[in-house]
Amino acid sequence: MIDFDINSSERKRILDFVHVSLEEFYQHTNRLPVAPIVDEEEVKNYAKSLSFDTSNGMEKVLSMVTEGLQKYAVHTAHSGYYGLYNPRINYLSSIADYITAIFNPQLAAWSHAPFANEIERHLVESFGVKLGFDKSSCDGTFCTAGAESNLTAVQCALNHHFPNVFTKGVLSLPKRPLIYCSSESHHSIVKAARTTGLGSDSVRSIAVTDDLSINCNLLKEQIERDIADGYEPFLVVGTAGTTGSGAIDNLEMLADICDIYNMWMHTDAAFGGGAIASGKYAKILKGIERSNSIMLDLHKWFSVPMATSLFLTNDPAILFKTFNIKTSYMPVDGDQVARVDPYLHSIQWSRRFNGLRIFLPLAVFGWSGYDEVITYQIEMGNQLREMLIEDGWEIRNDTQLPVICFSHAQLAGDDDKVSKLVDDVIASGQAWVSTYPVHGALTIRACITNYKTTTEDLKNLINTLKSNLKN
Repeated sequence: MIDFDINSSERKRILDFVHVSLEEFYQHTNRLPVAPIVDEEEVKNYAKSLSFDTSNGMEKVLSMVTEGLQKYAVHTAHSGYYGLYNPRINYLSSIADYITAIFNPQLAAWSHAPFANEIERHLVESFGVKLGFDKSSCDGTFCTAGAESNLTAVQCALNHHFPNVFTKGVLSLPKRPLIYCSSESHHSIVKAARTTGLGSDSVRSIAVTDDLSINCNLLKEQIERDIADGYEPFLVVGTAGTTGSGAIDNLEMLADICDIYNMWMHTDAAFGGGAIASGKYAKILKGIERSNSIMLDLHKWFSVPMATSLFLTNDPAILFKTFNIKTSYMPVDGDQVARVDPYLHSIQWSRRFNGLRIFLPLAVFGWSGYDEVITYQIEMGNQLREMLIEDGWEIRNDTQLPVICFSHAQLAGDDDKVSKLVDDVIASGQAWVSTYPVHGALTIRACITNYKTTTEDLKNLINTLKSNLKN
């Protein structure tokens, strides 16, 4: 019978073999084009080049995978990548994935993985306190991504406001529940409304101000209008770092509104929440501590692998009330609020130990290490703004986060020209930027989430933009 374990010497040989190619990529990412020119048929044929009808040598298979990832992917680890909140991964986080894969702890029940569960509990409390929650009342769970975290928030808010909804269903509610968020908020809020059965019509999209943050006056007017029309407002979603422009809503004013109308306040801090680690810039999140729940996508700014999201709440019982379910085959660990069984506190059942990805670097480098890295990236964003303005570009968004939306007089508000310039920059292999509409006009968007991005990289970006602008 085939030995899936292989043997000790073979395991070491294979690890050494893989390490060589991974180390080459990790250390010399910048030798590659940020985004290769890809032929779709070529990629499909390459992916199918190894048949499953026969066995293949380990080196052959591993080489095929690492070469395929190198040849056919946008390299988010490149210091010239200014894209969609995909940072370079710190090395310790990759080690965390390897450790987790080998031990493969099952975090569904506390009793199956007590150490791993307590590590995640420690992280929940630490991040909660950092964001201004009281340690004694803070609860939370690791999620796969922001969409799951935001869905968790909608479910908790719904259950808090309508305690019988998960037994009797949304059709039993006498009034239609409503969610409020800005027109710049993440579309996972709409998806969450659909998933919970509320429907996308239950989401009120509120217009933004000139700085692209939610217009709180319009929000208040809409809530009052909806109450008068017989609806039941129950949730306001504030955003700390919108996906497109990095705008931060006025969280203090949102909290005041939620107090007035007895609504749950959730803050989507998927990216911008990382600023809490910066002693210098944490103040831009003023008011976030008044949220009932907060979500952070640690994989967006904390330099950890994908699928590391964190949902936090200041209500220590709401997760259990929302996700508690009785089974005959799961172990009973006593007080289900005090001793957290993740399957009773989250959407997920089987759970991977994703918390180790942030535990290792946080334990090794401390909050001071993240303070240094996050502050550096924010200030690199400030430097890029200054360099762009000096070179004749116009900044179109207003945020202290390292997200810059900009354009140029030569583009003259022509969206097609903007798109072509961005396509040409990407095709050059020197940098990766995207487009985003600001107040109806398409702009070039550059975001710094790479701790290896330097002033020289910024100069290279501007030179690449200039050379392609002339073409």
